[in-house]
Amino acid sequence: QVQLVESGGGFVQPGGSLRLSCSSSTIIVSINAMGWYRQAPGKERELVAYITTTGRTNYADSVKGRFTISRDNAKNMVYLQMNSLKPEDTAVYSCTAGTSISGSYYPHYWGQGTQVTVSS
Repeated sequence: QVQLVESGGGFVQPGGSLRLSCSSSTIIVSINAMGWYRQAPGKERELVAYITTTGRTNYADSVKGRFTISRDNAKNMVYLQMNSLKPEDTAVYSCTAGTSISGSYYPHYWGQGTQVTVSS
């Protein structure tokens, strides 16, 4: 059974930074990418960023230049460094594992999510 566990969420003031981490309980041979989604109250879920096993990355326009996704394949970890945070970044952030095909990302496994709150 695949388990994805997120950590690193919390409360931060606008302009601050947070780093989210996601660990996988096992190596998932059927996937070639991992990503982060977020969902704010009353809003649709949004793909924030994903990274393939070859290191190719893709970001939502709303976070480009502020967020950086990275991974450590040896440790089955993926990270999301979030800088210059804005109140509109407030959401539950979920780690996913899935497949990237022709520039699109399809999540297959989900973590429970971690809350990120940006407020003064």
